[in-house]
Amino acid sequence: MKLTTKGRYAVSAMLDLACHTADGPASLADIAKRQEISLSYLEQLFAKLRRGGLVRSVRGPGGGYLLSDSPAAISVADIIRAVDESIRTTSCDANGDNGQGCVRSSRCIAHHLWVELGERIHDYLASVSLDGLAKGYQKGRGLRERGSLGLPG
Repeated sequence: MKLTTKGRYAVSAMLDLACHTADGPASLADIAKRQEISLSYLEQLFAKLRRGGLVRSVRGPGGGYLLSDSPAAISVADIIRAVDESIRTTSCDANGDNGQGCVRSSRCIAHHLWVELGERIHDYLASVSLDGLAKGYQKGRGLRERGSLGLPG
């Protein structure tokens, strides 16, 4: 699995939004400044996040973006999926048929290993909520402390 800049920036921007949710709508300019992400790139990401139902926009003075649901209801997997990132670890489709970039005419010998790894990565990312990340960040904990994400140690 390769998580591109698009996925990493989307997660960072959504976490920023979750951490500042009490402040009301956040402007993309503020998020861009705090996270050191290009404003034009954030505009593209937030268009996808809005279409994915994860954020909503507020127009007018003091407008910006808000999470469309509670931070506890939004997972990292939801964010990555909304910006069209893939969490797969193979180039093949779910049936093992050749996909774009697959060089084999049949499944590779370790295909099942890579499929299961992809499923576990997805399950892990689906178990991590913005709320858990925000609480861990606000307490000054890193991801290495599994309890900071509300996950079993």
